[in-house]
Amino acid sequence: MRTFLGMILGALLLIAGVYIHDSLQTSTVASGQTAQSNQTLVNWDVAAMEWQALKQRTHDDWVRISSR
Repeated sequence: MRTFLGMILGALLLIAGVYIHDSLQTSTVASGQTAQSNQTLVNWDVAAMEWQALKQRTHDDWVRISSR
C-alpha cells in the first residue's frame, strides 16, 4: 500500500514540478535579456484534450457496464 501511495504522490509531484517549470518559462517576468526561448515541456492544450477524452471514455464505459 505504501508503494502504491508513493507512486501516486511521485506522479503528482512530477506533474506539479513540470507545471511550475512551464509557467515560469512562459511568464513575462522571465522574459528579460537573459531569457531563453519560451519552449514548454508539455503542450498543455493537448494534455487537456486528452484528459477530457479519457474522462468521456470512462463515463461512457461506466454507463455501459452499469446498465447491464
